[in-house]
Amino acid sequence: MARDSTPSTGLRRLKVWDPWIRLVHWGIVLLLPISWWSAETHRFDLHVLAGYTMLTLLLFRIAWGLVGSHTARFRNFLASPLEGLRHLLHFRRRAPVEIGHNAAGGWMVLVLLGLLLAQAGSGLFADDEIFTRGPLARAVDSGTSALATAMHLRVFWVIVAAAVLHVLAIIAYRVLRGQNLVTPMITGALRLPVVYRGPVPRMGSNWLALALLAAAAAAVWALVQWGAAQGSASAFG
Repeated sequence: MARDSTPSTGLRRLKVWDPWIRLVHWGIVLLLPISWWSAETHRFDLHVLAGYTMLTLLLFRIAWGLVGSHTARFRNFLASPLEGLRHLLHFRRRAPVEIGHNAAGGWMVLVLLGLLLAQAGSGLFADDEIFTRGPLARAVDSGTSALATAMHLRVFWVIVAAAVLHVLAIIAYRVLRGQNLVTPMITGALRLPVVYRGPVPRMGSNWLALALLAAAAAAVWALVQWGAAQGSASAFG
């Protein structure tokens, strides 16, 4: 963990976000507009590739949420819904140093992950019958594929609404509580008073993260290949 003293300001750096959490976060931020733009401009090869990449990042994030860094683990930031509500009710009250996600932010993470999984998962079974077909569309009946297509079209706008809410919350933290949530997600570190003696998050193994990311990519690739094989079998059946 990097710790730098800055005598002139009385601050030091505390690492709170590992590079893997930041990779997932900014990867999603980049992939969402790419997915929308590629669909709007009928660049469906790029749209499908963005979907596979998104699914890979999501699978990795779930695994990393079980065995990764302290601030990445679900058990360390998922509080009860009541605690999340209590945090929102007392939002204007300036809190002590918050390391990682707070009670409300943890639930936002869970909601966003669920929505993104629904979007990426439904895309695997979607079939617009004009431009493109998901790799698993032929593995299910037409009714199921049509339902997945409708879900894929509608959930995206729910994700957009949730993302807007997320951005508004970040702005509110900056304006009302004086907390900068963006810079730590870029640098991975908080700047805290040198007298801080609170918890120091443990970072996860980079080798383990690489192995999990490779396993997630392999799982998505295998799923796509299986779907292609099912489609070929049904075409010749």
